[in-house]
Amino acid sequence: MDRFNDAMHQLTISDDGSYTAYSKEYNEHYHSTKDGALSESLYKHIIPAYSLTQSKEEVHILDICYGLGFNTLATVLYYKEYAPEKKLYIYSPELDSTLIKSLESFNYPKEFEVLREIIEAISRDGFYKDEKLSIEVFLGDAREYVKRFNNHFDIVYQDAFSPSVNPMLWTQEYFTDIRKAMKDDAILTTYSTALRTRLALYENGFYIYLNKGENFRNATLASCRLLSEYEKVDMEHKIHCNPDVEPLRDANR
Repeated sequence: MDRFNDAMHQLTISDDGSYTAYSKEYNEHYHSTKDGALSESLYKHIIPAYSLTQSKEEVHILDICYGLGFNTLATVLYYKEYAPEKKLYIYSPELDSTLIKSLESFNYPKEFEVLREIIEAISRDGFYKDEKLSIEVFLGDAREYVKRFNNHFDIVYQDAFSPSVNPMLWTQEYFTDIRKAMKDDAILTTYSTALRTRLALYENGFYIYLNKGENFRNATLASCRLLSEYEKVDMEHKIHCNPDVEPLRDANR
């Protein structure tokens, strides 16, 4: 039975059986309906980032933006199963306070039922904390929020609405602030494979890698350290072949 009720969002079932929502404001779904809401979170963000940060005793994650909460909640579930000893700190800006308050009744996958206490706390208070986990949802401008941090994050989930409808969270200047907020060995994950996105990252000193697999469409990993586990994108070749393509910039977004 559909429980979720929000006038600005339409509930949509995705191909993996999990529900996402269509934003009437941005005219986009929160997740790929083809990859599936839960599958997209796991394969494009959580699993690759986890595999590259396993040695850390505690992990600080920036989840851009909270949205329906899939990335944050699936992360908690994944770490509870595979790394219950780690301390996990998740920080997530979100502009839509009405959406956050409505998520207590969202049609989450059955796997999330064990996280009911966390879901209700986030919906009610915007934060949750216990001895191993801290989640903070900041209601406001993501770009201003990111500037609070310096050399802080081990992982960034870059999962905002697409550059075509939300360009302010994909510009070269935005990724400058993201880079400052990340540790030198941190990992950034994103569903976007657009050259403009990759250029904005590349201009900020990131190496660009292809994240691909059988369960999802291609995605991108970005790191300021070299990675041997993923296929490196030859950005100089891409630039040579596409000389007219430029990253989004604040001045022309």
